[in-house]
Parts: sequence; C-alpha cells; structure tokens
Amino acid sequence: MEEVLIVGAGFAGATTARCLADAGHPVRVIDRRPHLAGNAFDLPDAAGVLIHQYGPHIFHTNSEKVFTWLSRFTAWRDYEHRVLAQVDGQLLPIPINRTTINRLYGLDLDEAGVTAFLEKVREPREPLKTSEDVVLNSVGRDLCDKFFRGYTRKQWGLDLSELSAGVAARIPTRSNDDDRYFTDRFQAMPQDGYTRMFERMLDHPRIRVELGIDFEALRDTAPRRFTVYTGPIDAYFGHRFGPLPYRSLRFEHEHLPATAQVQTVGTVNFPNQHAYTRITEFKHLTGQAHPGTSVVREYPCADGDPYYPIPRPDNEALFKRYEALAEVEPDVHFIGRLAQYRYYNMDQVVAAALSLAERLAGLYPAPSAPSTSDDQDWSAP
Repeated sequence: MEEVLIVGAGFAGATTARCLADAGHPVRVIDRRPHLAGNAFDLPDAAGVLIHQYGPHIFHTNSEKVFTWLSRFTAWRDYEHRVLAQVDGQLLPIPINRTTINRLYGLDLDEAGVTAFLEKVREPREPLKTSEDVVLNSVGRDLCDKFFRGYTRKQWGLDLSELSAGVAARIPTRSNDDDRYFTDRFQAMPQDGYTRMFERMLDHPRIRVELGIDFEALRDTAPRRFTVYTGPIDAYFGHRFGPLPYRSLRFEHEHLPATAQVQTVGTVNFPNQHAYTRITEFKHLTGQAHPGTSVVREYPCADGDPYYPIPRPDNEALFKRYEALAEVEPDVHFIGRLAQYRYYNMDQVVAAALSLAERLAGLYPAPSAPSTSDDQDWSAP
C-alpha cells in the first residue's frame, strides 16, 4: 500500500514518477501502450531514420526550471523550428511576417510599412470571443482566409468562429523578418531522442514500469497509497456526463530512399489543399545524417486516440462537471492535457507535473528517505 500508482508514461506521468521516486516514494508506472514517452515516442523507422511516431514534437520553453530539470536526462541539440505555408502557389513563412506579406502581395514594405498595412486591413473586434475574432482583429479577412480558415477547418473540424479565442492567439503576427515558429528562450531537441530521455527519467530503483497495461484492468484491485492519473478525465468517470470531445490524427509515414532532403524547413503547412494539414521532415528536427529522408503527413479526424481537447465554451462547461468529480475523488490526482482538458505544450505539462509532485510530497510523507542529495534537484529553481 506504500506504492504510488501513476497511470500514463508520457510527460505528465514520467515527470511526476521521477520526482516522487527522488523524494523517497516507491512508484509503479503503467501505460496501455507498449512504449514509453506517450505521444512524444520516437524510434528509428525501417530505414534507420529517427521519426516521431505520433507527429512532430518540437521542444521549446521560457522556463529555466523546466529546461534544467529535463537536462538531467538528456543532452540537447539546438534547433529553431521553421514552418512554411503553401498559399497561392508559394511557400511563405508562417507565422505571418514581413517576408510573407511582401511576397504574397508583391510589395516592398519595411517594418513600419507592414505595421501600417496590417492596421489598414485588420477588422477590429471587441471583445475577442472566438478564434475568428482574434485573426480578423490581427490580420484581416484575406490573410485569415488564405492561412487560417481552411487549416482550422481541417485541424478542428470547425470554423474559426466556432473555436475559443485562445486557439488562434497561440500564433503571433510579426512585422519583421523573424521566421522562427517559436521565440522561446530555450529551443532544442533531445540529442538522443525523446524515448531515450524518458528511459533515463524512469531509470530509478524506486520506479517499476509496466507497459501494455490498461488502468481499467486493475483500478479496483491494485494496492496503492494514491493514484496520479494522466488519461482522459471523462474516461476515468465512465463518461458519466457524456464523452468530452477530442480531435484525433491519422499519420501517414513515408521514407524516400534516394532523396536526402525534400523540404527546406522542418514543416510545410497546407491550409487550403489536400486532406492533410502538414508534412514534417524529421531530419531537420534531429540533424541526423542519412542518404534518404523520412516524412509524415497528418490527417486530422474525429475518431481515434484523443490528441487535442477542443476549446469551446460548451466543452469547457462539460469538463467542469468532470473536474468537480475529480476534486472530491479520494487519493486520485489528475494531471496532463487529457486529464485537465487543456491544450498544453510539453513544457507546460512538465511544469504542472513538477508543481503537483512537490505538493504530493508534502501531502504524503515518503516511506523511505532519498538516497542522494541530487534526488531533490527537481524542486530547485
């Protein structure tokens, strides 16, 4: 009964597991999949190219605490992600910047000119309730329709006007030539891949990992002191109020044996053509040298494993009903994108898990003392 049960071996589960083990708790980690790392799982394909099985995962954060903690388990390869969008027969930078606008409209604007251009074409909206409000308020209707509306329809199965404002607010608009997709202080990829990082994270004498185990098979029988649950919160409660809506993805992987590189950047978006939303070429992300190359096309869909909580007011209201159940569930703690129904980035999940682990270490005194002073690094700033 002293053992902690952690359901899920992705970022939320693995981070919490390592923190609690470092603090002296014996931990049992289970995952229904046959591998670690959740959706960040990577592996060499049949040709030996390191790929991300569930689509590209680009690590970026402004949190020194998160970056330092993860650096215990991996060295890093510096990488700044760049994305192009195929619009009107051109490949243009996204997020929209000065280069995007000048090339799309045949202009030669400086930064001040781009700012003035955007001010002229934008459609002021107040308040900003939907993603359509955010985009029209920022870049106006033509850029909205060319870059955002079609992509959103494919990605979410909804129009921009049907999504909460926070979705579109994730993508900035720039008046300079900065073509990086992210501007975070720390941008890097695990040098040996995500899976190897997770293996090191869970390599601890107080952690045992069991893969291919469904929580439902043991939820009523497994002895444990408390549970950390990272799966879908509605599934935990048997969909008592109905299922929470999620968006899923289908991945089409392809290896091109006679081609060293097919794209000039890691990812190309297709807002208005094809059933897929984007193509990612993995060698850009990993820096791997290989005579061939491997890519993945992403096809959003309604059915399949849950990947993205769908941010809409009615979905949030339904989640709140499940959250109320979770708050009174004895000795069960919910963490992660699916358990908290939040569109978290990887670093946000790690930060939330570090905070949860620190709180749990206070709520539940450890039955054994940490073996080394380094065990407490997770709680340092």
